Amino acid sequence: MAARWGHTIKAVLFQVHSMVGLVLALLVSLIALTGAIMSFEDEIVDHLNAGIMQVTPHQAPALMPDDLIARLKAAQDVGKVSAVTLSSDPAAAVHVRFARDEHGGRPTSLYVDPYDARVLGSPRGETFFATVRQLHRWLLVPGDGKGWGRPITGTIALGLIIMLVSGLVLRWPRRTSSVKMWLKPNFGLGGRGLHQSLHTVIGTWVLPVYLMMTLTGLWFSFEWYRDGVTWLLARPHVTAAKMPAKSPRGRAEPASQIGFDRAWMTFQREEGDRFSRALLTLPAGQGTAIRIRSWGKASLLETTRDEFRIDAVTGQLVSAERYADKTFGETIIAAIYDIHRGAILGWPGKLVFMAAAALMPLFSVTGILLYLSRRKLRRAAQPPLGRLVPGE
Repeated sequence: MAARWGHTIKAVLFQVHSMVGLVLALLVSLIALTGAIMSFEDEIVDHLNAGIMQVTPHQAPALMPDDLIARLKAAQDVGKVSAVTLSSDPAAAVHVRFARDEHGGRPTSLYVDPYDARVLGSPRGETFFATVRQLHRWLLVPGDGKGWGRPITGTIALGLIIMLVSGLVLRWPRRTSSVKMWLKPNFGLGGRGLHQSLHTVIGTWVLPVYLMMTLTGLWFSFEWYRDGVTWLLARPHVTAAKMPAKSPRGRAEPASQIGFDRAWMTFQREEGDRFSRALLTLPAGQGTAIRIRSWGKASLLETTRDEFRIDAVTGQLVSAERYADKTFGETIIAAIYDIHRGAILGWPGKLVFMAAAALMPLFSVTGILLYLSRRKLRRAAQPPLGRLVPGE
């Protein structure tokens, strides 16, 4: 009885695995390939733009952010500035980012000389990677993160989890002695046998990576998932701290009327020379609290950063979230993005995750070929209608 139930469960899982795989094959491959392309985005962009990211240090101090932006706007027609990246390195250029225009487009960012606001150039590769990122996260669906693209990619991730779990159950070895066969592909086979071996054996090897990608990818797609992970791993006050900070004076001035200088001076007093670079971002709507993300000089990951909110009008520190003060669970939450792309393990991890993502089309193609071959075998096993006699 138990064996029959086990056979029935596996038959159902096999059908679920096949149907979900057929429906999602193309989209899963597209998302995985775009993720693979972005694996070493930072290194590629830095290499392409090495000539405009550095300047000759001057004896005079660098311009304050508001003075730099004013000179930049006076020299040429640029859009509304939304963020600037400043560095403690006197030879580093300032990276200026712009808000979306009335048509929803975002102007290309600029690298600017911190001493005289001279434009050094626009970063090469930025537009390409921005498009790849939109395709990866939202499938280029209008609305970006606020449209239907985000829940669609999240649903695809849930479908991939179903395929991974069902595939693992279907493959689970009945005998310990079969583990070697379970993990070693047979390249001596041909046709359907080779497709089966590649699909199942290589799929077993990359399954942990795919699970890591999907479980962390859901963080960026669903609010309920993000809230659940935060409740599970973080201290109770962290969720409240994630809410946008309001100005302590209750003022609601448009972001276009506030500047960076007061917040920048407060940040420098707080951090001194401990930071290597800092990203200052103006509030998107009403409010005066500027968000500042800073990375220490020994920081190698995107997630090992401190985050401050400082009132741009008064210069008062609203909140400070330091990476060193996080609990173990909170460091996991902070590292979601780096876990998602394998960067938490350094460049070897990124390389492994990139290779696994690039292999996704292999499973889509072999899965479709196996489905078509099964249909062909079933048709061949059925007797021709003309040869049937009554009762058959």
